[in-house]
Amino acid sequence: MSNYQYIETIPQLEAACETLRLSPVLALDTEFMREKTYYARLCLIQIASEDQVYILDPLRLEHLQPLFELLYDPAILILLHAGRQDLELFYDLTGRIPAPVFDTQIAATLLGFADQIGYGALVEKVLGVQLDKSHARTDWAQRPLSEKQLAYAADDVVYLMQLYPEIDRRLKKLGREAWLTEDFAALSDPGLYQNDPAQSWQRVSGHGRLKPRQLAALQGLATWREQRAQQLDKPRKWILSDDVLLNLAQRLPDKPDKLAAIRGLPESVVRDYGDQLLEAIRQARTLPESELPQTRDRFIPDRDQELLIDSLLLYLKYLAYNSQISPATLANRKEIERLVRGERELALLKGWREHIAGQPMLDMLEGKTFIQIHNGQLQIQNAN
Repeated sequence: MSNYQYIETIPQLEAACETLRLSPVLALDTEFMREKTYYARLCLIQIASEDQVYILDPLRLEHLQPLFELLYDPAILILLHAGRQDLELFYDLTGRIPAPVFDTQIAATLLGFADQIGYGALVEKVLGVQLDKSHARTDWAQRPLSEKQLAYAADDVVYLMQLYPEIDRRLKKLGREAWLTEDFAALSDPGLYQNDPAQSWQRVSGHGRLKPRQLAALQGLATWREQRAQQLDKPRKWILSDDVLLNLAQRLPDKPDKLAAIRGLPESVVRDYGDQLLEAIRQARTLPESELPQTRDRFIPDRDQELLIDSLLLYLKYLAYNSQISPATLANRKEIERLVRGERELALLKGWREHIAGQPMLDMLEGKTFIQIHNGQLQIQNAN
């Protein structure tokens, strides 16, 4: 069971941050709840150096300013595992992201571990320690938390501090430590966490089936839903479900009685916000053809393209195997289809992925190399 100090007053927080500031590397994790809110509710913050572990209680602390000053110190490296949601919390609180950061989940993919490996699995494989999973579904907003719950939370940073030097050592042995620079810089980019309501339609499941005018309506309706969810701090699907948004966009009702006939649309929404929904639809109805959003044609590969895609996927597995990296870390079938279609703004063609697989696959597409099977072994031959 990990030893830790529980922080619930500002003097305690200030003292902890002064101690932590002496360390060039800190491990960070959070516990939060968001099942009933739009914005995640920060319930616990775990932070550790090599010899100190603190658990901060943001539900009892009046503010977190000393912590922010610590986390945003560019001289301190912040360790996380699958840290995007943790970083999003701090962006929502301050509009800023800590940097530099090191994410052990991302780094593990360069060491041959499975794509998106969990923290417990990585700790077990690298350190040989099996973590207690009995408190994984704890309601972290409850108070008081038990000693076992707090010790479980502390373990999330205790072993993170132990993982980092071993993962860093293995990366350096393979000469891959610099490969992660772009990935970690992207993780600290505030643009990754900016939630623009005008772009929320892209998250609506099934939007690719809509015609241009229907898509215009969906954009307006989804923007309204996102803004409403933010204002009320409620999950967006509590405002309106994706199915209802799609139904509204497809049917384009122009009168209150037609709006009320939409299946699944709550009467209370029709009563309180019907005018706003009809206005969003009216704007889409009257939008000139030239201003309608263009839907991306669904890519249906022909027989030759299917063979090419299958060959590239086989090549991807070969390249991944040679580099001892999970193929899913490099690309999936959808991205290979986009590559064959002619798209070039792909993660596969950036950074270390381009070096390992992107450029070799482009060479094959351009006819510079080809695959040959000899004695059951895949071989790459130059075209000349």
